[in-house]
Amino acid sequence: MVRSARRMTGSRRGARAFSPGGGSMAQAGRAARMDAARRRDGDTCVWCGVAFDDRTRPTREHVIPRVKGGPSWLENEVAACRRCNGERGHRALVEWLDECERRGWHPDVPRLERVLESLQRAIRERGGQRRARPQLDGQLRRLRKRPRG
Repeated sequence: MVRSARRMTGSRRGARAFSPGGGSMAQAGRAARMDAARRRDGDTCVWCGVAFDDRTRPTREHVIPRVKGGPSWLENEVAACRRCNGERGHRALVEWLDECERRGWHPDVPRLERVLESLQRAIRERGGQRRARPQLDGQLRRLRKRPRG
């Protein structure tokens, strides 16, 4: 009964505030978060670098996958092309990053590091995300250990 009432009103338990600039505002929907991610990061796929246009549309990519505890927060989302998002699946960030480079693509490593650091700060400030923390810490550590190219 409560579940259907919640569904009808559209309210969600645990909705958190976010803002690209650090202010507070109600958590935006998917389209608004995608727009904010594109304004923050630019109009290219984080993994292969393809520019978005009418033929190549961006998809929301969770840097720490949802199945591994990653939240649907702006701080955990980047724009990726459908091909990269689908092929990555639930693979760990650094594992997929290595695969992209093996394929000759040019992933935006500084953007990924900025997003992981931003997510780490957001989790520290907001709390929660118990499952995401070890994934996040491990991926950030592995990313920083990679040789810079």
